[in-house]
Amino acid sequence: MLHKNLIRRLDLITLQVFVAVHEEGTLTRAAAREAIAVSAASKRLMELEDALGIGLFVRNAKGMTLTAAGETLLHHARRMLFDVEKMGMELGEHVQGLRGYVRMQANLSAIIQFLPEDLHEFIACHAQVKVDLEERPSTGVVQGVIDGIADIGICSADTDTHDLYSVPYRRDKLVVVMRPDHPLAQLDQVAFVDTLDSDHIGLHAASSIHMRTQAAARSAGRVLRLRIHVPGFDAVCRMVQADMGIGILPLKAFELFGRALGLTAVALNDDWSERTLVLVTREHDALAPVSRMLFEHLRGLEN
Repeated sequence: MLHKNLIRRLDLITLQVFVAVHEEGTLTRAAAREAIAVSAASKRLMELEDALGIGLFVRNAKGMTLTAAGETLLHHARRMLFDVEKMGMELGEHVQGLRGYVRMQANLSAIIQFLPEDLHEFIACHAQVKVDLEERPSTGVVQGVIDGIADIGICSADTDTHDLYSVPYRRDKLVVVMRPDHPLAQLDQVAFVDTLDSDHIGLHAASSIHMRTQAAARSAGRVLRLRIHVPGFDAVCRMVQADMGIGILPLKAFELFGRALGLTAVALNDDWSERTLVLVTREHDALAPVSRMLFEHLRGLEN
């Protein structure tokens, strides 16, 4: 039953008085430090000892010293007071929007091309913020935000975002990636329809790029000669290097992965090759302060 008595009767002010008495050596100096009456400090100590059923101090002419039980309580009291102080500081940071946890989902294009630098810039100013970033196809990003799995999402602008709040984030340009010995490699730009005589290396079926290329092939009355699906931009470039076919990638992804492999990129001249990525959230005004800060940071980077 002792723990129940402590839960009901122990309080932070009493613990502060207890620690102060030990550190100051007398009840009078401890009461002055804590800005309470000596009688009130004495009453708190008596009630604490009564709740514990044991003496905490030895009173003598030189002052007050801890008993063995008092030493045990001192260890726990200091830790509890430190934890409460730390909790107060962290909650204060929450109020100021300086500490928090943001859940994000984004498509592969955003994660590879833009988010590393964009998030680094934000975290450099808000080091206490933790970001949980998960890669999903654009349709999965939208569903994740709708379901409350993510606070913020980034997807292709041509994705059905339903009733989500959305704003532009970044723009990119799709290019055809090929070996230097490919017949199209010497061109400055090419129409997508002219690539359909070649085998293609495709991203996963749910990706925005894959769906765009499939739709463009159907619109031209052609079939996309898809040799293989791969999970990422680096894998597309490796398959192209191995002469498995050509690939459609964002220009920046080619610069990151394809150029080092000795590949060539030719710009597509189709309108759909110019893409916009958008930020989505359920309710902008309902975002937690730190999530809203990150959202506003990202929306301000539109290129």
